[in-house]
Amino acid sequence: MKRIVLGLLCTGLCLFSVADSVVRERPQEWKNLIRGGQFKDLFLPMPVRDGMTSETWGGENVKPRDITNGIEDPEWSYWCASAHAENGKYHLYTSRWPENEPRGHFGYFDSEIVHAVADDPAGPYIFKDWIGPGHNPELYRNALDEWMIYSTHGRFYSSKSLNGPWKAGTYIFDQRGRYAFKNFVNFSFAERDNRSVIAVSRRGYIWASPKGRDRWYEVSSESVYPKVPGIFEDPVMWRDDIQYHIIVNDWKGRIAYYLRSKDGFHWKTEEGEAYVPGIARYTDGSSLDWYKYERIRFLQDEYGRPYLSFFAVIDTDKHSDLPNDIHNSKSIVIPVQKPRLIEVLNTEPVFASSADIRVKISAESDFDPIKDIDFDSIRFGDSTAVNYGRGAKFQSLEKDGDDLILVFSGKESGLTEENFAGKLLGKTKSGEILYGWSRLPGVVYEVPVLSALAPKFEFTGAGLEAYVEVTNFGTVNSEPSTVKLLKGSELLSEGTVRRLNPFEKAMVRLSVKKALPKGSKGEFTVLLEHKGLPTEKHSQKVQLPMN
Repeated sequence: MKRIVLGLLCTGLCLFSVADSVVRERPQEWKNLIRGGQFKDLFLPMPVRDGMTSETWGGENVKPRDITNGIEDPEWSYWCASAHAENGKYHLYTSRWPENEPRGHFGYFDSEIVHAVADDPAGPYIFKDWIGPGHNPELYRNALDEWMIYSTHGRFYSSKSLNGPWKAGTYIFDQRGRYAFKNFVNFSFAERDNRSVIAVSRRGYIWASPKGRDRWYEVSSESVYPKVPGIFEDPVMWRDDIQYHIIVNDWKGRIAYYLRSKDGFHWKTEEGEAYVPGIARYTDGSSLDWYKYERIRFLQDEYGRPYLSFFAVIDTDKHSDLPNDIHNSKSIVIPVQKPRLIEVLNTEPVFASSADIRVKISAESDFDPIKDIDFDSIRFGDSTAVNYGRGAKFQSLEKDGDDLILVFSGKESGLTEENFAGKLLGKTKSGEILYGWSRLPGVVYEVPVLSALAPKFEFTGAGLEAYVEVTNFGTVNSEPSTVKLLKGSELLSEGTVRRLNPFEKAMVRLSVKKALPKGSKGEFTVLLEHKGLPTEKHSQKVQLPMN
C-alpha cells in the first residue's frame, strides 16, 4: 500500500500522520553529522552465504535473502533474540508462536521461549529445547552466578547452565511510589562492578537489584529517555569497560535513539539516529527492506563491545501478518563495527585548556593502528564536537610496541567537566569507520546513588514532623548528604543523611516549621544533595494525617 506523507518543514522533531506509523522530522543540524557520528553508521553489511534464496516466505521487499542468517522457519513466527557465546557455541533465547495462529502476528500474546544453538554467531540457529511460556526474553547473569532469562509480565527462568534445566520464577518489583508501566514488560539489564544489576524498563525508568534475581527497586523518578515526541519501547541496555549504553526505539516513528551514562542512572542522549529501517544490506550491494526493526540485542566481546546485533524483523506491518499467508517475522543478525581500544594517558583531568591529550590506541588481531589509520581523518574530544567533524586533530604520534600514542591539543577538543568519556572518530585507510571511547582522568565512575521515598507525616506535641526514607542504590558508600523537603518552591525543612553502604537505607526525621492543615493534600518534593553528584529529586502527592 502506498503511503502519502503530508506535513510542513520544521527544524525540530515534528509529527506527521501516515497509515499505521508517523514520520518524525529530524533536526536540521543532524544533516551535518559525519559518517560514524550516529550509531546507525556502525551497522555493517552481512556476508553473502549459501543460504541466499527467493524460495521462501515474505514479500519481494525481503527477497532474495540468506535464510540461514539468525533464526527463521515458515511454520513459526520469531520475535526477539538474546545471545551468548560459550565454549565455541552460540546460544540464542527467543520467543515464537505458530505462523498459522488465528490471530496472526498477535499470536505473540501466547508465545513461548525456546533455546537455539549455532556454530556460527550469524546462524543458522537450530532449535534445541523448549524453556516455557513467555515473550521478549533477555539473558543476563546475576550475582549468584545464575543465568536469568527475563520474560514479560514479571516472569523469569533461572539456571546454573545455559543448557538448563530452567526453573520458573516471578520478579518482585517495588515501585517505591514511582510510575511503572503495567505488567512490567520489556526490561533490559546490565551488571555492575559490585555484581549488582540495574535495569531499564519499557518507559525508561531505572531499577536496581542487589543480586539481580527476584527483588527489584525502582530508583529513578522520571524517564531517562530523550525529551522528544515518541512512543518508546524495546530498550536495550549494555555495559562495556568504559560506560553504560541504551538504545530505545520509537516504534510509531520507526526511529531509535542512543544514550550513554557513566553510572547507569544519569543519561546523555547522543544526536542522530541509532537505527532506522533500511540497515540490512549484503556485501554484494543488495539490501532488504524489512518493514520494522525492533527488539535490538547484541553479542558482546570480553570488553563488552557489541560486534553483532540481533533484530526482530517483519516484512509488513503487524496487522497485515495473517495466519497461513506469505508474511512472517524472524530474528536477523547484522554485524556491528566495534569500537577500538583507546585510553587517555594523562594523569590530570583534560579539558579544552589542556596543552595536550595523549591517547593510546591498542593493536588487535584485526587492527594495526600504525598501518591502518588514516591520520588526517582522526579527531578526539567531546562527542558533540567529534560527531560533526570537529574536535582536536592529532599533533604528533609515538609508537609503543604494536600500539600507537597520538598526541592531541586540548584546545579544540570541546572537553569540559560535563564529559565522562572522550570519543575518537575517523576512518582507516581502507575507508572503514574507526572510533573508540575512553574514560577520562579525574572522573569518578563508581558513585553512590541516593533515592528517597515520599515523606510520611506525623503530628506530635512538638508540631508536624516528616519521615523520609533514603536508600543508596550506588556501587560505593555515600558520604553524609543533605535532604530537603519542599512544598512547591517553599523549603519546609532540611536535615542530614548519614553515610550509607550500597543498598543500605536510613530514615531521616525532619521537623516542619510551617503550619499545615491536618488532612490536607499536596505535592511534596524531596531533594537529596551529595557533594560531586547530581541532585536527586522525587515529587509525590501526599495527604497529611487527620490527627
